[in-house]
Amino acid sequence: MTEYVTSADGTRIAYQVAGDAGPAVVVVDGAMCHRAFGPSGPLAAELAGAHRVFSYDRRGRGESGSGGPYAVEREVEDLAAVVAAAGGRATLLGVSSGAALALRAAGSGIGVERVVAYEPPFSTTDEQRARFKEYRAGVERDVLAGEPGDAVARFMTFVGSPEPMVAQLRESPVWPAFVAVAPTLVNDAEVLDGAEGAPVPGALLAGLPVPVLVADGGDSPALLRDAAAATAAAAGAEYRTLAGQTHEVAPDVLGPMVAGFIARG
Repeated sequence: MTEYVTSADGTRIAYQVAGDAGPAVVVVDGAMCHRAFGPSGPLAAELAGAHRVFSYDRRGRGESGSGGPYAVEREVEDLAAVVAAAGGRATLLGVSSGAALALRAAGSGIGVERVVAYEPPFSTTDEQRARFKEYRAGVERDVLAGEPGDAVARFMTFVGSPEPMVAQLRESPVWPAFVAVAPTLVNDAEVLDGAEGAPVPGALLAGLPVPVLVADGGDSPALLRDAAAATAAAAGAEYRTLAGQTHEVAPDVLGPMVAGFIARG
């Protein structure tokens, strides 16, 4: 059942709860994803046996409002409202750019108890930072020009989708759902500190006051695994590699790792 909270700036944020007992977990989706499309639903189902799992639509996606001018602080306030609905204390489970958002929220005093960050896609080389800056500028141009479909195509190409596959997707029934959330690609770039090319935020990570677990997939590209390792090192965090997994991690593999981390306290 969909429920709603109101963020600090008045934006309505949609969420739902799986499970009725145990420690609270808030799942933070990455780019293009929300409750109806992405990992948060399957992860919630996997964890619901022993946890109360809150999955929500980040602003501008699904049933949540967009609010006014974007700032990462507004998304932290959205998380604060969801954590408050969870009882004021929760573990954040972030995937991809959602992991970057969870890490940025962890030290903000909103009741985060710990963070599990799966493959936050920070940049670790000058080449990656330059490529990310070019991508971000292009996505911003697409959105401002009223071409959200071009923004989606740019994102998919950026993350490695072959151009023929992108062309096929443009003709598929799911394409309008992608286009609907395309403006939020700009938001995700900001979460990753896009002005600087999405570097690992070393100073922020070093000061986090909560336990952090960073994980990656053993079959993921080297650039994502390098980013996960660098994030864990900067945060002084536990670092785990899930054998046989990719960026599209299986809930029945990631879920038990998350549950074990929470159980250790």
